[in-house]
Amino acid sequence: MKRDIRIATAVTAGVLVIGGVLTGGAVAAGTDSTPTPGPTVRQQMMTGRQHHAERHGDGTYDVRRDGSCTGYTALASQGTLTVAQKATLVGMAEEEKLAHDLYTAFAEGHDARVFERIASAEARHLTAVRTLLDRYDVTDPTADKPTGEFTDPAVQATYDRLLKQGEDSLSAALAAGRTVETDDIAALTEAVSGLTAPDARQVYTNLLAASERHLAAFEHWLAVERAE
Repeated sequence: MKRDIRIATAVTAGVLVIGGVLTGGAVAAGTDSTPTPGPTVRQQMMTGRQHHAERHGDGTYDVRRDGSCTGYTALASQGTLTVAQKATLVGMAEEEKLAHDLYTAFAEGHDARVFERIASAEARHLTAVRTLLDRYDVTDPTADKPTGEFTDPAVQATYDRLLKQGEDSLSAALAAGRTVETDDIAALTEAVSGLTAPDARQVYTNLLAASERHLAAFEHWLAVERAE
């Protein structure tokens, strides 16, 4: 079944979703402006009941296992980014677009709603990164780029390779998703180190938590595929 998932490029009514975090307006009662990341993949795996949850009849898991993002708070204040940190931000935009475009392609080619759900989350993640690019007056490398096209040749090569890999089977597509999220976790972990800008740190922390949830979702689906 072909699904149409588009990248969100606009902020509506002064709010913006960041990795499942709604920004703009007042902070919800009882929440902190710098949210605590969700459980890590390791923590989720240690809970056997969660790790081995049964897949629902429609092919989806519960909210954690399908990669959905939850939690709402306001965007933190602007800080200062070094030249290197701005370059990292550019790379983050490319990586989020890669994930979105890849999962959208897999959603069209495979009967697994996990791709559609996570692709929707990646669209929100890219919108969040674009907000930071705008705040810090950094050129958006993904602006006006069609689906599957990237500014960085290395990112383009990675996309092409993973897309081809995922065409073979659902298991191969899930493994490609696992690769994307594993690489994103490593990149975000490195990016957060030494970062002092409150808003950038908040966005990266939320994206890191989201990538951990996405990775867990792909691992669950792979486990089910192996068992069937």
